[in-house]
Amino acid sequence: MGVNVVLPQVLRNDSDGAAQVALALGEDGQVPLRRVLDELARRYPRLDRRLRDERGELRRYVNVFVGDDECRSRAGLETPVTDGAEVRVLPSVAGG
Repeated sequence: MGVNVVLPQVLRNDSDGAAQVALALGEDGQVPLRRVLDELARRYPRLDRRLRDERGELRRYVNVFVGDDECRSRAGLETPVTDGAEVRVLPSVAGG
């Protein structure tokens, strides 16, 4: 099965236009969010630079939801992602 990563329009230039990316999880059916983002980075290195900093941590303005939960309200990049989950990436919007 795997996980489905949903990307907003603003990030699609860095994912070759993909709005959704299906990723396999592996045999155990659960991985930390960090591994999902690592696989996304392997496919789309430019996208990774928009999501994570040089230490591999999420940028402040990037929100990642696993199901209905924002990952920072759970275990951050160690948030478990299970088979069939939806991961949504939402950059913060600011303006004035």
